[in-house]
Amino acid sequence: MSMNIKKILEKHVSERVSAHVGQRIQKSNPILEETRKKNALNDARNAQIIKSKAITQITNIEELGEEIHVYYTVQMNDLVKHGERIYVEECEETRKATIQNAKVMSDILLSQVVDEEIPAELQLSHDETRDVRFVYDRRAAVRYAEQWWNDYNPKYKKFENDCTNFISQCLRAGGAPMTGYPNRSKGWWMQNNSWSYSWSVANSLRLYLSNSKSGLRTVEKRSASELIPGDVICYDFEGDGRYNHNTIVVAKDANGMPLVNAHTTNSRMRYWSYEDSTAYTPNIKYKFFHIVDS
Repeated sequence: MSMNIKKILEKHVSERVSAHVGQRIQKSNPILEETRKKNALNDARNAQIIKSKAITQITNIEELGEEIHVYYTVQMNDLVKHGERIYVEECEETRKATIQNAKVMSDILLSQVVDEEIPAELQLSHDETRDVRFVYDRRAAVRYAEQWWNDYNPKYKKFENDCTNFISQCLRAGGAPMTGYPNRSKGWWMQNNSWSYSWSVANSLRLYLSNSKSGLRTVEKRSASELIPGDVICYDFEGDGRYNHNTIVVAKDANGMPLVNAHTTNSRMRYWSYEDSTAYTPNIKYKFFHIVDS
C-alpha cells in the first residue's frame, strides 16, 4: 500500500513539474491552482520556466477509512529565463495530500507565510536614545540569506513562523546593531534566550523599521524597484494594516525588480510580489525599506 501511495504522489508532483514548464492546466483541476497563479505571474513579467524538478519526501501517512492523508515535503527547483538572464528559483513546501480511490483529491500547503499576532499595545516601537553607528554590509546579509534560506542556524532559536526571525538574522549578519535589551517591546535584539517582539514578529519589525532613529535605520521607498540587495519588504496580505510577512532582497531580475529569500515557506530567488502565494489577496499592501548606514 505504501509503495502505491508513493507512486500516486510522485505522479501528482510530476504533473506539477510539467505544469511549471508550460504544460496546459485544465481549469477543472483545482489542485494545480497554485501553479496556474505562478504561470500567470511569470507571463505578466515575461519570464519563462525552462526546466523544473522536484524532490519529494513523505513524512507521515494516515489512513482514515477510504481517505489517505499523506504529509510530505517537496523542494521545487525552477530554472527561470528572464530577458538575457537565467537563474534558479527554489521553494521548500510542507504539504498534505488527500488520496481516495488511488487519486489525489486535494493538496494543501501547510507551511503558511503569515506570522503570529501579538497584542497591538506590545507592537509599539520605541526610539532609542543611544546612537549606535554602523555600516551595513549588504553582501554579508545576502550571503547569509543564501546560506540559510532552507535551513536553520543552530546559533538562533527556530520559530514555527520563522519569517521575521530569519530576516532579523540576515540583518544581524550584515552588521545591524542590537539595541533595547532586555525590554521586549523596545528596540531590536535577541540575547540570553530572549528576544524583542521586533526580532520575531512581522508587524513589530515593520513598526521598528518605520520608526527607528538610531542603530538599525531605514528609508521607506515608494516602489519595489528602488530597493537593492540587502533591503527588506514587508507584506500585509489582507490589507488590514497588520503586516504578517517579511522577505529580504537578494537580487534583481531583468526588469530591475527584486527577487527575495524568505522562511516559513522557505523560498529562494522568488519574485517579490507574492502574487502566486496562497496568502495573496487583491487587498495586499507592501512596505519597502532601504537599510541606511548610521
